[in-house]
Amino acid sequence: MAKVPSVTLSSCGDDIQTMPIIGMGTSSYPRADPETAKAAILEAIRAGYRHFDTAAAYGSEKDLGEAIAEALRLQLIKSRDELFITTKLWASFAEKDLVLPSIKASLSNLQVEYIDMYIIHWPFKLGKEVRTMPVERDLVQPLDIKSVWEAMEECKKLGLARGIGVSNFTSSMLEELLSFAEIPPAVNQLEMNPAWQLKKLRDFCKAKGIHVTAYSPLGAARTKWGDDRILGSDIIEEIAQAKGKSTAQISLRWVYEQGVSIVTKSYNKERMRQNLDIFDFCLTEEELEKMSHLPQRKGVTFASILGPHDIVLEVDAEL
Repeated sequence: MAKVPSVTLSSCGDDIQTMPIIGMGTSSYPRADPETAKAAILEAIRAGYRHFDTAAAYGSEKDLGEAIAEALRLQLIKSRDELFITTKLWASFAEKDLVLPSIKASLSNLQVEYIDMYIIHWPFKLGKEVRTMPVERDLVQPLDIKSVWEAMEECKKLGLARGIGVSNFTSSMLEELLSFAEIPPAVNQLEMNPAWQLKKLRDFCKAKGIHVTAYSPLGAARTKWGDDRILGSDIIEEIAQAKGKSTAQISLRWVYEQGVSIVTKSYNKERMRQNLDIFDFCLTEEELEKMSHLPQRKGVTFASILGPHDIVLEVDAEL
């Protein structure tokens, strides 16, 4: 079983919280059937994953909850405390009075008493009517960061969440949040990979003590919205051959060497294990330099999901 290092999160109030560097993502499109998802999560636990990333919007919280209960029954883990669980507040419920009911619904789905990291999923509020996307302009609303964050802090004070964070937040949104937060965000989840390196925003987060977690670290390869600009990169392939590793392992190692944690998703047993096998080598200065010059392009924009509304384009421009 692979041993995955952890990072200490510095923005958790009085608590010291550690998080495994690599988490297994549970988002899939089309959505995996519950038995397939449960079996994959159990296999991931056997492989050494201890951090699992889900969200109300993914529809995978119940699958993860069932898998955790089964892992305890099978004694793959001795206690729920061995796991680090991240889930997220969906944009349709991103208002002060809906945060507490939302986290309680997630806790019920996951069959746990607390969540390790509760994250604001999107930097907008969506109208509750949203069922399909793109959406009408009036259904995308500015997020009232102050009131929503106060409710997130309440989740932590009540012990329902051990840590709280954000996702897809720009530097200006973080500046606003930090100006009044009693408990600063511990993490900012962002699309980041060798083909979208986000150095300026990462440097900002680091200076503010906010840890960055990368989603789509392989460019969302093998998904409807992703492509092979990373796994098909000649430069990364050349480095992989020299190291005796895969292009995916080189890309994940690059993210790790930036001081960033990773959410990577595969339900393939072999790739799942390969994604953990990145701690027995280092990239050379020359290799890092080559990778720093890769063509840059964001994989998914909010405008491509929600429509080219002004509020959406503003956020996309900063991400």
